[in-house]
Amino acid sequence: MGTTDLSTIKDFEYSGEKLFDKAKDFLPINGTDYVELYVGNAKQAAHYYKTAFGFQELAYCGLETGSRDKCSYVLVQDKIRLVLTSPFDPDSEISHHIRKHGDGVKTIALWVDDATAAFNETVKRGAKPFLQPTTLKDGNGQIVKSGIHTYGDTIHMFIERKNYKGLFMPGFQKWKTEYHPVPTGLKYIDHMVGNVELGAMNKWSQFYEEVMGFMNLVTFDDKDISTEYTALMSKVMSNGNGRIKFPINEPANGKKKSQIEEYLDFYRGPGCQHIAVATDDIVFTVSEMRKRGVEFLYVPGTYYDTVASRVGTIKEDLQELKKWGIMVDRDEEGYLLQIFTKPVEDRPTVFFEIIQRKGARSFGKGNFQALFESIEAEQAKRGTL
Repeated sequence: MGTTDLSTIKDFEYSGEKLFDKAKDFLPINGTDYVELYVGNAKQAAHYYKTAFGFQELAYCGLETGSRDKCSYVLVQDKIRLVLTSPFDPDSEISHHIRKHGDGVKTIALWVDDATAAFNETVKRGAKPFLQPTTLKDGNGQIVKSGIHTYGDTIHMFIERKNYKGLFMPGFQKWKTEYHPVPTGLKYIDHMVGNVELGAMNKWSQFYEEVMGFMNLVTFDDKDISTEYTALMSKVMSNGNGRIKFPINEPANGKKKSQIEEYLDFYRGPGCQHIAVATDDIVFTVSEMRKRGVEFLYVPGTYYDTVASRVGTIKEDLQELKKWGIMVDRDEEGYLLQIFTKPVEDRPTVFFEIIQRKGARSFGKGNFQALFESIEAEQAKRGTL
């Protein structure tokens, strides 16, 4: 496993602090503002994420708010905001996106102090503009937003909300229902993974480094992430304060079709493969989500035979983790617990990772073998391996 030599980076700290000298961070990012998915039926998708994942309603825009081309439902759980958007116009860009990709992530919005500066700094470094800096106003103040293109049809929006006191942003109203399922303990977005075509990983990791000022936190090659049949390569890119982490995956040569190739085939190109969401109690989160119908990848019981020798002492009951299919891995800083859902729509594309970090900074390298074998078993059922 290759890593950046952190000893050469001034003032390195992790978790919420700087990864390098602030003077070099020309694109300071406070965190993930929201993730927007284009979906075929936003009302029904919102009900699913409330019921299955424990999100709560926050805001809405649609015909009632004067939006004539689309509707959006905003859901929240702790620091996570999901925006689910569906079109009214069958010929719109949103409709085209859904026809091509199915339900999927369109926008990864980043919270910044200055959306105009973020746009100018990235565009002058080579980013393709998506939205010029635009100011939206209502009685609660103003929001400035701008946007650039990244891999595939995915975009990054820069959201400046220091002068806004409303629920979400102008054009939205409070969304009220009588249905309030109990949250499942999700806290924040830990990382978001992009799948790109063969040969494009270095191009997009270079984009994040040169255009957005990120650094390569860790690199996995096909020796790290492989089974007898399939393999992939990945570079994890992180922003200056470590709050934004984007692993970029590409397929590697194997005997059969990898999960990345399957995704690219069904998504019809590059896109966001999965959203990793953090919890402080993964057993509670996973047990609640299973009760509500969320399907997770199956982890063979034999996986747990070697966990104690591989990971060492952990606070959790190993039998309880085995019961729920939660995997464990350790690095030099601590350990982590993780589990992956099956795809959350009919196309085998977007899924979620649930992760609890107990000091570990890594991404579960020790679990890759078991994870890939589980994914391959699902691919075999689908006839896509």
